[in-house]
Amino acid sequence: MHIDSLFSRFARSMARVLGHPLAFGLAALFIVAWLISGPLFHFSDTWQLVINTGTTIITFLMVFLIQNTQNRDSEAMQVKLDELIRATKQANNSILDTEDLNEQDLEHLQQHYSFLAQRAQSHLSHQRPSDENSLKSKDVSPTTKKK
Repeated sequence: MHIDSLFSRFARSMARVLGHPLAFGLAALFIVAWLISGPLFHFSDTWQLVINTGTTIITFLMVFLIQNTQNRDSEAMQVKLDELIRATKQANNSILDTEDLNEQDLEHLQQHYSFLAQRAQSHLSHQRPSDENSLKSKDVSPTTKKK
């Protein structure tokens, strides 16, 4: 089995286990036990070193697990969005795989779509519904109840 596949399976499993409320409870219980043991060890440097070293190692390793999970989720989301764009007849297929663009190209694309959005909003603000006056004359509101 390939190392990427093994790590991916391990990261997925660890994310499920460590994301469970029971894992949080166990971690909190460990901290409480460490705090209670303070007087027993006279709040020594070794007592402090145990928690500092342990949490540092766990944090260091969790960074890689979280990043792997985030990367996998992001890639899956991009594939799903790309499929929705492909399946939508009016969608612009040229925006597929935009996650691979450099920062400058992304900024240019974002400006283009901001311009299109402003133009559409401007167009909508100039249009008036034909029955706008009839809505104003009636008492139509979310709190109005029909009898």
